[in-house]
Amino acid sequence: MATADKKADLAGPGIGSYEELEKILPNDYRPILDRKETMKALFAVKSYIEENLCRELNLMMVQVPLIVDVESGVNDMLDRDGSRTPIQVHISTDHDNHPIDAQVVQAATKWKRVALKQYGMKPGEGICTDMRAVRKDYFLDHDHSCYVDQWDWEQVITEDQRNLDYLKKVVRKIWKVLKDAETFVQNMYPQLKTDKYPNLPQELTFIHAEDILDKYPDLPRKARETKILQEYPAIFIIGVGWPLKDGYPHEMRAADYDDWITETTSEDGRPMHGLNGDILVWNPVTRRRHELTSMGIRVNAETLKKQLKMSGQLELLKTPYHQGIINNELPLTIGGGIGQSRTYMLLLRKAHLGEVSVTVWPKILKDMCAKRNIHVLE
Repeated sequence: MATADKKADLAGPGIGSYEELEKILPNDYRPILDRKETMKALFAVKSYIEENLCRELNLMMVQVPLIVDVESGVNDMLDRDGSRTPIQVHISTDHDNHPIDAQVVQAATKWKRVALKQYGMKPGEGICTDMRAVRKDYFLDHDHSCYVDQWDWEQVITEDQRNLDYLKKVVRKIWKVLKDAETFVQNMYPQLKTDKYPNLPQELTFIHAEDILDKYPDLPRKARETKILQEYPAIFIIGVGWPLKDGYPHEMRAADYDDWITETTSEDGRPMHGLNGDILVWNPVTRRRHELTSMGIRVNAETLKKQLKMSGQLELLKTPYHQGIINNELPLTIGGGIGQSRTYMLLLRKAHLGEVSVTVWPKILKDMCAKRNIHVLE
């Protein structure tokens, strides 16, 4: 595998053109639910997941910003290579005498940690948000949109919970909610349970990014994920962001929220890195890998400085958010973002995000979809 292919695969959907996407979209698709049924099912699932996620992880629903002050440092840069930049707006309040430079959030990852302090959350308590964001630098395909909706959640933890065992415990609770939501919506619409599209497995398989590379050393990241999902249809990949043996991380991660540098060990005692990861499943409708959530134990003062140094971003330490971590003013946390439309797409057996969310798509993509009975919402 060429080095350029591995590097190009570190961020984004892994589909580089609409010619390529046309080969990928299913040709035998028939939506099981019509548009009206889809909306009823979608909002029932939304309520179910919010209620049960809050119960399982002891969270409360809170308001979340759509725009944040640039100087706060709380916007999510997504990747540490600068390839995805937020939309910036100048708010000229008071005839530009007291202006604010703001950014549309790309995710609420860092904001949540500040919010936990604002709400006085104690260890074992947390928040969940109905987050909306805009990511303008995506290639728009069947499961990547510039409009992002997530259940962005965060929970306060203690120093002795910063370990793989606690991470896995939380991941299993989230998986239970998603699995139970599948049962819930199939009770509501029994036609969603079909031999054509197998249900999610009862259990997730945990696997380190290092082990996936060892199994498929010549493949780029998304091809490795596709291969491993043939063997295990629902996985949690541990350690996303740490540079692997081939010199590349499994996927790029920003240096200032997830902890991907901490040394850990596998269950059989081998050295590993990272206290974060992604839930991926095999989507039987699209016949492709399908990411549902990224999450992890967040950086503390020590690992923040190490990761920023490794990423060449030590200048960020001057922002209020980063100072809050360095000075131990912000709590230790675990958190993540569960893709709402990605989840609806999977559970409602849809072939495209545009069937469960309303946003902008290029005409070439809408025309391509219409020929395949994929009718995106306008």
